[in-house]
Amino acid sequence: QVQLVESGGGLVQAGGSLRLSCAASGRTFSSYDMGWYRQAPGKERELVAALSWSGDNTYYADSVKGRFTISRDNAKNTMYLQMNTLKPEDTAIYYCNPDPANLNYWGQGTQVTVSS
Repeated sequence: QVQLVESGGGLVQAGGSLRLSCAASGRTFSSYDMGWYRQAPGKERELVAALSWSGDNTYYADSVKGRFTISRDNAKNTMYLQMNTLKPEDTAIYYCNPDPANLNYWGQGTQVTVSS
């Protein structure tokens, strides 16, 4: 069982940056491929970035490619999402979860709001 807690969201102007963190409890975190997901108002939740358990393989949605960077520190049971050049369309609640997602592991998420 893994419990996930997201943090680091906030209000930022377009063009700004934020760094999200995902703190995981449980000794099996390092064995999971992990992802960052987001859900904007009125839209379905989508995977925006993913990282293999070893850190060797990454995936980015086209909408964030070149602006977001996913990373992890397995020794700290923590995953990060560095978000640069933020756009108003990045406004959403951001969640971390294994990839593919496990319904039992959704946390509260962290709100990211980008003003124009």
